[in-house]
Amino acid sequence: MAASGQLPVTQDLSSLRAKLQKLLRFLREALPISNAHTVDFYTESVWEKLVDLPPETVLSALRTSAAASEACPLEEAGRMSDVTDFPKIFCETSQKLVNVEAFALAAKYYSVQNLGICTPFDQLLVALHGNQKQRTDENVKLDEFMNLKKSHEVQAMSELISSIAEYCGIKQIIDLGSGKGYLSSFLSLKYGLKVYGIDSSNTRGAEERNRKLKKHWKVYRRRWKPDISGLALQTAKERKVQEAKCKADAEGVGTNSTTGQGKPSTSGFSSEFSGSVISDIRRQMENLKVYSHQEENLCFENAFSLRDLLPVNAIDPTSSSQIPKRKMSEASKERIKITSKANESNIYSPLTSIITADSELHDIIKDLEDCLMVGLHTCGDLAPNTLRIFTSKSEVKGVCSVGCCYHLLSEEFENPHKEYTQERRGFPMCHYLKEERWCCGRNARMSACLALERVTVGQGLPTESLFYRAILQDIIKECYGITKCDRHVGKIYSKSSSFPDYVRKSLKKLGLDESKLPEKIIMDYYEKYKPRMNELEAFNMLKVVLAPCIETLILLDRLCYLKEQDHIVWSALVRLFDPVKSPRCYAIIALKKQQ
Repeated sequence: MAASGQLPVTQDLSSLRAKLQKLLRFLREALPISNAHTVDFYTESVWEKLVDLPPETVLSALRTSAAASEACPLEEAGRMSDVTDFPKIFCETSQKLVNVEAFALAAKYYSVQNLGICTPFDQLLVALHGNQKQRTDENVKLDEFMNLKKSHEVQAMSELISSIAEYCGIKQIIDLGSGKGYLSSFLSLKYGLKVYGIDSSNTRGAEERNRKLKKHWKVYRRRWKPDISGLALQTAKERKVQEAKCKADAEGVGTNSTTGQGKPSTSGFSSEFSGSVISDIRRQMENLKVYSHQEENLCFENAFSLRDLLPVNAIDPTSSSQIPKRKMSEASKERIKITSKANESNIYSPLTSIITADSELHDIIKDLEDCLMVGLHTCGDLAPNTLRIFTSKSEVKGVCSVGCCYHLLSEEFENPHKEYTQERRGFPMCHYLKEERWCCGRNARMSACLALERVTVGQGLPTESLFYRAILQDIIKECYGITKCDRHVGKIYSKSSSFPDYVRKSLKKLGLDESKLPEKIIMDYYEKYKPRMNELEAFNMLKVVLAPCIETLILLDRLCYLKEQDHIVWSALVRLFDPVKSPRCYAIIALKKQQ
């Protein structure tokens, strides 16, 4: 390894398995709550089957529990010894929930943060850098050309990846599920890493953006005026001309570039990639002032209401100082030429390929060398496949993976009577859960994507839209005789002016004759269930409170899998992001023994 810093001590496999066993004991009782689908809430009498308390009691208890946790965290920690007394949470005979306070306490106890299985991000960075000074760059402001969520993620993860690469003496990065190339571009431009971004689609657009990136580099190099250090200096008038040129080029890209799906990107190339180039140039020169700022809507990965959580920070103006012009020496010209070639070689290469656990990297990357494998929000099975590739390919020396979309994971024991002929399943990975033949279920995995932290800060669940959908299901069952439907209603709620309007639009989308249903009947259903709307609200809050436990199970499974591999010298779970800004905030990190 290039550095000699001692990495933080992490929990061993036996300790993690002990925590996993206790978590399973709780989830065996609690999982039916997560596996209940809100669409079937009224048709299947979900509340009556699973909860033996009034909804008002549940909502009040959850609010009180949250307030007590915030006010007296130490006192709450002392009550954690009660969480294993499950008869106090669920009825022994009916299996119904009978103690909300104990339920909320147990759910918090079995979350990632409270189990003590996380390695602090700052502690890891210090260990990776050892006695070396960390590389900082206050001039690079990602929120000038990315939305707040994406800039927060890219900034934190790129810093960690570059630190791991430097620690291991590695220059090549493989970014799986690279998409538009946010992370790949930043790793390449800021940290000088050679990055291959692999995605199953969308790379035609990434290739076009890559071509435009090289063009921007050449344009800026031609227009730079050298000072005595070989750095660029421009007058205010020339900067304005260059800004206009950059803006015109960017607008052309935004309207002309296409993705692998044949649909133009609407997010704007300039704000995504030209900004990267501009920020990198400004970091090197401290004089070039280019503001290519474009707002983007935040697209969250769950059903919570959409709104900006934090204001965009004001952009500090870049200071500019006049440096006397001087004729550039031949040595300076040569230095710029060498630097320019190096910068060009560091622009990442987007590749199109479907990645499985058995993918041969040499067939995809011809100049494969010792590398790190990374992934920012790798979807579904791609996250566990990333770990499997890491463990099986000798060239991959380290991994840093942040997964998402748990509902798209394939489960080995979800359909016990079905024989799978495809590649290995995404869950479970570790020996213990395989021996237990553990299955979460799709609805539980879907609820694991809920974000408790966002609800805590005021971003509540869309109760009314879920309420509409649950009533619609009862209408479909009773008026049309349909109990199961493969077609989805989709986002009809936001386009509807009233409940009858919602019902008619939904029936039409499902291919059902809405004319046979008078408005009076529709409203009768609404009035029938309106007094029970708080049941749905309370039940959804129970699912939100339980969500971190299911995510903990999935993450522990992956971490235990890595601990089971003899050739992996270090592995850890690290919280990289603010969970309010980015709910899927945990990274699985591992390093192999070095020769």
